[in-house]
Amino acid sequence: MTVALLALAAVSAPQFSVLVFSKTAGFRHDSIPNGVEAIRKMGVERDFAVEHSEDAAVFTPDSLAKHKVVVFLSTTGDILNADQQSAMEGFVQKGGGFVGIHAAADTEYDWPWFGKLVGAYFMSHPHIQEADIHVEDASHPSTRFLPKVWRRKDEWYDYKTNPRSQVKVLLTLDEKSYQGGKMGADHPIAWRHESLGGRAWYTAGGHTKESYTEPLFVRHVAEGILWAAGR
Repeated sequence: MTVALLALAAVSAPQFSVLVFSKTAGFRHDSIPNGVEAIRKMGVERDFAVEHSEDAAVFTPDSLAKHKVVVFLSTTGDILNADQQSAMEGFVQKGGGFVGIHAAADTEYDWPWFGKLVGAYFMSHPHIQEADIHVEDASHPSTRFLPKVWRRKDEWYDYKTNPRSQVKVLLTLDEKSYQGGKMGADHPIAWRHESLGGRAWYTAGGHTKESYTEPLFVRHVAEGILWAAGR
């Protein structure tokens, strides 16, 4: 290969790789294909490679080492065995990034480490409806472009615990703006932390197919992925 071709290859090579994992052992969201497609488009636009899988066998140390970020896209239930869980723990402890979208919080209830990684476990939700989201941290890349009050339609999760003491909250939900919320005045809905070695970022949005064509939500997720990758 000539010097010119080598230079071209270096320029065109993606900055890093993202594994999008969407295996489900419980409820399956029909928006998963939309989410995968949206993240693939993000990769083209933001210069990262995307691998999508629903095969838990990809959770080995060698396989995960190829990626900078692992995205749990509306995963549900018990989806990794003990060896696969160990591989995921090692990946994050060595600095790997994690992004959880929507039902990632409805996953692996019997794996305490994952509970710390995702930040909080799903408890319940009312019907899909519009609600007001308040930007709590306007300095973060995934929120700084959002309106101070972001009104959008989705399925709004309540959590078994409030994650605030363990994470940096990015967005909160105004329960006065919709019906059926159960967490009260302090209702985190997106957050981040770096307490397990790598960067972890979670957003509760993404239940609906329409989420993945909303410019603000798509950018919110894209910036979350880039932040988790350390970019």
